[in-house]
Parts: sequence; C-alpha cells; structure tokens
Amino acid sequence: MSADLIGNRTVGDLLLERVARTPDKQWLVFEDADGKATRLTYEQFEDLVARTAGGFASAGVGRGDKVALHLDNGVEMVVALFALAYLGAVAVPSNTSNQVRELAHVVGWSQASTIVSGDNYRDLVDETVAVLGTPMRRICVGTDPARLGETAFGELASARRIDPLRLHNEEPLEIIFTSGTTASPRGVVITHANWLWSGERTSRGLHVSEEDTFFSCLPLFHVNAQSLSMLNALTANGTFVLVPRFSASSFMDQVRRHGATHASIVAMMVRTLLAQEPSALDSVHSIRRATYALSVRDAERDAFQERFRINLINGYGLTETMTEVTVCPVFGPQRWPSIGLPAIGRTVRIIGEDGAEAAVGDPGEIVVHGQPGRTIMKEYYRDPAATAATVADGWLRTGDVGYLDEAGYLYFVDRVKDIVKRAGENISATEVEGVIAQHPSVELVAVVGVPDDIRDEAVKAFIVLRPGAAAMTFEEVRAHCLAQLAPFKVPTIVEFRDSLPMTSIGKIEKKLLKSGAAE
Repeated sequence: MSADLIGNRTVGDLLLERVARTPDKQWLVFEDADGKATRLTYEQFEDLVARTAGGFASAGVGRGDKVALHLDNGVEMVVALFALAYLGAVAVPSNTSNQVRELAHVVGWSQASTIVSGDNYRDLVDETVAVLGTPMRRICVGTDPARLGETAFGELASARRIDPLRLHNEEPLEIIFTSGTTASPRGVVITHANWLWSGERTSRGLHVSEEDTFFSCLPLFHVNAQSLSMLNALTANGTFVLVPRFSASSFMDQVRRHGATHASIVAMMVRTLLAQEPSALDSVHSIRRATYALSVRDAERDAFQERFRINLINGYGLTETMTEVTVCPVFGPQRWPSIGLPAIGRTVRIIGEDGAEAAVGDPGEIVVHGQPGRTIMKEYYRDPAATAATVADGWLRTGDVGYLDEAGYLYFVDRVKDIVKRAGENISATEVEGVIAQHPSVELVAVVGVPDDIRDEAVKAFIVLRPGAAAMTFEEVRAHCLAQLAPFKVPTIVEFRDSLPMTSIGKIEKKLLKSGAAE
C-alpha cells in the first residue's frame, strides 16, 4: 500500500490526539467480577497513564527496559501497557495460565528486569524469581498490602506526570510469546508502528466510528483483544469495555448493559453461547457485528446468526502480523467459508512446495508481505535464525495452508506448524511432548490435536512406555504435565500404545495418528 497512514507517530501521540479531540468522552470501562464498573474518560485515562509512567521512571524503568506483565484483565493492565509505551520501555505480557517453567522462560528470555503481577500470583512469581536466580523489581496489583521488596502499583500514579518520550515508532513496544514448532514459545517483537497500523487496519476495514463501543472478554496478553478491541476503539475514538473473562451465562447481559456495538469472539464462544438456554432477549442488543477467528460449522454459524442476530465477520491473523491478514468484507459477499480478502496494507500469496506461487484454487503455504517493524513483527527476540526462516524479502511465512479463489478470497485448509488450536490458544505439540518425555517411564510420545465439539481441538498424547516400566495412568500423565504446563496445554486424552507409526527416516507419522488410520 503506497499511503502511509501513521507517519512516525507513536502510541503516546495517538492517545494525546484523542484527548485533544474528545477529552470528556468515555474511553475505558472495566466491569469486575462483582459487576462493579470503573469508568475513565480519555483525559482521565491519559493523566493516569502519564503519572504511572512517571512512577515507573522513578522506580528505575527506562527506555528499552523489559517489564513483564503477569496480570488479569483490568484497568491496571491497560494503564501499564500505555505507561510503558510513554517511556519507550517494552511490555512483556504473560499468559496468566503459565506455570513456573513457562513464566521463567518468558521473563528470562525477554531479559525483563521488572515484573508487574497480581497479588493472586505472588507464590508463582516467588517461585519463578527463585528459579531464575536473578534479582527482580517487583510491582504488585491488588488489595493486599505490598510486601517488603514490592511496590504497590497504585503508588506509581502518585508520581509527577511525564509526557511521552520522543521515539522512532519502529522501536519495540512489547514482546508477546507465541507457541509454534519449538519446545519453548518465541518472543514476537511488536513496535509502536505495529500497534498504530493495527488500529488503522481494523477500524477502517470494519467501518467503525467514534459512535461504537467495543466489548472484549478476551485476555489482553494476546493480540486479539489488543488489536480488534482496544486499538480498534482507540483509533476510532470509541469506547473500550473490558471484563475479566468470558462467561457464556453473562455475555449477552454484559453487552446489553454497556451498549456494545462490536465484539471480538472465538469459535468456542459461539458454541457455548448456543448451548445456553434460549431467551427472548437473545436478539435484544446493540451489536452490529462480531469478528471471529477459527472455523465454525455451517450449521453453527447459521444458528448463531439466526438466534442472536449478530453478523459474524470471519478473519485470519497471527501474532507475527499483529492480527488481521485477511477479513471478510463488511459490505459485500463473504463467500463462506472464506476467511476474507487481504486487509488494508496486505498482500497475500500462496506458495507451493517448490517455492513458486500456486495457481488459483491450489493449496499451499499462506505468505503475507509487509515491512518488518511496521506492518509485520520486527523480529523474534534474540532469535535471528528463526526470524530469517520466517521472514525473507518482506514475505512472512505463516505456517498455514490455504488457497485463493478467482476473486482473491482466502480459504484455510490446514496447518504446516505442529500446533494444536484450543479455544483460541496456540499450543506447541513439541513443548507438550518435551514435558511428557521427561517422565522416566516414557519411551516415545507424540501429541496431536483432535476434533473437539466445543474447544476446536483437544490435546491428545500417544505414549509408548519404556520396556519394564510400570504402567502409567491418565491421571499420572495429567499430574506430571500440570506441574510444568498451563492447564490448557495439558492433554485431555491419552492413549498408550506398544509402538507408533514411523516414516522411513524415523519420524513419527502424526498424520496417521490424527486420522486414526494407524492401529
């Protein structure tokens, strides 16, 4: 795309522009688990961000410093992201399901020197810091008093406000760890420009405006909620409504209560909402459309749109692209089950195994063109080899298989990457296999995704025990994994076998395991 929509503006610039335009407009609403709502105008939010940035600076956080954020959805998470952006510091969001091993990887690999966490995660952070063996600056969010060596997050806002540091907008803003083919997640470096481009791409592509209210129940440690809800709202000069987590029984009441006009959902949410008892109020709401990712069945999509009167807009994106690669047109044919047309500023191609561009209708790997640090990720942090293998000449390899039709619509077929998709989360099969393989009774293990009626895929482990090893149970495998893995990564199905199908070069034939053809 020839037009540059963002120039050298930063996240701080964007926020100040919105304050100058509509200082008294409601920007952020957070409704906690008890239904209590905190409301901040653009001006109030910016002042809180500027004072919190001053507090971070007084605590020793500066430009380029990495700050881990192990926080649930809340005002503090949103404020921390923007306050660190003001300083030119780098936020490192952590999945709050992470266990000690996983959090230690995020903090250690990112070289974070500060960790901001909820008081409900104190024990986890204590163990993580002990494992790392490195002194950490600790900042705590919650109602419990700060302990010795901790700073209460609320105290940061008592500092003098500071204005956003003048930065080049291709400087890092955050590092988000995402599962792929490796045993440990890679850190995707996202810049100020990535955030601004994401906001422009989503707000323009979805035809939203300052009249819109964007509702999110998805976690802010993922790009989905950041891009499709938070940044979409900020760019459009709208209102961002956040709740702690998704609840199928509360979702429709929440969107009605806040007058939401836009929501971002995943396929699991579609299925669980359909499973709720029908109500005469199901179609009584203000939502004009909902963006979603991951396929739902034709019958599920039709039933959802008929019952809730919500227009589902399919799309496709990655952490590495700061979400949308393609999106179905809001005003035009959607060509279901297409995942849309290339989003603003995107060029998409399909590449065959020979590296040549595939013909219309022929499947191959989906690749997307962009400018590193601007319209696609800057890099994988401290992993130049992985960066070079993923991005070459501006073309980012997605690891997904798809095809384009004659009108340029993209269709998803399969994944090249060895990952399992569960309720919107990417799970590295290699990571789960590595944990199971540490058990002294295990000789061989393979992990695959198998269909799940609600959560897209279930994690299934095939295990061969060592000769002479005592028999293992499903519960023992689960307990072993839960000690090291976030609960959503732990296998829900375990099958013990005498052997696994192998290729001629000694690799496990996972396709046979997934299809059930290997007996």
